[in-house]
Amino acid sequence: MTPTGSSGATLEERARKRINRRLLPFLFILYIIAFLDRINIGFAGLDMTRELGFSDKVFGFGAGIFFFGYVLLEIPGTLLVELWSARKWTARIMISWGVVAALTGFVRTAGQFYWARFLLGVAEAGFFPGLIVYLTHWYRDQDRAKAMGTFLSATVVAALIGGPLSGLLMQIHWLGLSGWRWLLILEGLPAVIFGIATIFYLTDRPQDADWLPGDEKEWIANELAREKQLHAQGPKVSVWQVFRHPYVILLTLVYFFGNAAQYGFGLFLPKLIQKLSGFSTFEVAMIAAIPFLVALPAMLAVGWSSDRSGERRWHTAAAYIVAGAGLAGSLLTGPRIVTGMIMFSIAAIGLNARLPAFWALPHSFLEGAPAAASIGAINCFGGLGGFFGPYLLGALSTAAGNYNGGVWYLTGACLVAAVLVLLVRVSQRGARQGTGTDAQYLLANLDP
Repeated sequence: MTPTGSSGATLEERARKRINRRLLPFLFILYIIAFLDRINIGFAGLDMTRELGFSDKVFGFGAGIFFFGYVLLEIPGTLLVELWSARKWTARIMISWGVVAALTGFVRTAGQFYWARFLLGVAEAGFFPGLIVYLTHWYRDQDRAKAMGTFLSATVVAALIGGPLSGLLMQIHWLGLSGWRWLLILEGLPAVIFGIATIFYLTDRPQDADWLPGDEKEWIANELAREKQLHAQGPKVSVWQVFRHPYVILLTLVYFFGNAAQYGFGLFLPKLIQKLSGFSTFEVAMIAAIPFLVALPAMLAVGWSSDRSGERRWHTAAAYIVAGAGLAGSLLTGPRIVTGMIMFSIAAIGLNARLPAFWALPHSFLEGAPAAASIGAINCFGGLGGFFGPYLLGALSTAAGNYNGGVWYLTGACLVAAVLVLLVRVSQRGARQGTGTDAQYLLANLDP
């Protein structure tokens, strides 16, 4: 029988609530800062491309080359979080990317723009997958998608506040510098400040948590140890074998196509809205938040539903299908801003709701360092989709003089991802309990 406290709450409830209160708000803020630094280039591009004479192709290449720098430290970064310290590694990342992000505001040529975005990717590499691994140090399998949904919803909140904030910052013209430059400079500073705060606030693992009472610390440590033993019942998988694991390869492809769609859509959304509406830069920045406002509750609901049912694949696939429908609908409904914004909102729902259940999948069949390496590999190589989405959309729009071909490309990417994720045949029991550690073991536990 689970012990209860004076308030009547069980030990499990008390521990979960305390961990949630301590970790999720802070991680939420960190990811808002990270995502603002990643997407603000979309708003800066409205004026930057005109001032510097960049075509959509140049802008798309520069926006996307971030991901080539990003892949360099992805896998080592996740292993450092697993084997060394999430707190120290995350702090290093934030301080360095904040500095580079601010310096991006001083670029004047296409070459400088490319280098600044590439180095920003190098600086930020390992942040997102590292925090995904970090959540596995604190949350059980059945709680993980919900925790990830809360954490990942920061991307939606960042997009929600990013538009109005960017619109306001771009009105600044201090010291003879354009507003888009101040947007990049000022939005880089919070990363440095919170990077320093991370060193003192985060705790690497439950056994190090002075803020967690002894009985709650013992409970979560025992629960995570029990899950680790369950994962260990299948054949062992080394870190190097992970890269040949068929499900890791499939999830990498799923994430590649998903990132192509998400970043192609997200980074070009201000331009798509401006093309459709003819609005000013400030007006575009104000209404660009609408799709993400609609997407936030959907993202949280998918994480909750996935945890409640233990089902991951269909939740992810359905989100991709919704995203594809929204993107296709934005072309089929014609050049009207109202219907266009409705379709953009549907696309944003799908592109953001795909994430909570998806990131719970690797721990359905791997544990420990192999699971950390798999998350790094998926985010590393799959993350390259973040280059091809913006670049191809920009190249196609430059060649055709409109965005139609690029948006159809993003639509196709969503549908391919939906099909591929359904090939990852993990059973619901395996998804909930973490049983199964390689392809042979998983084949014995397939869904009917």
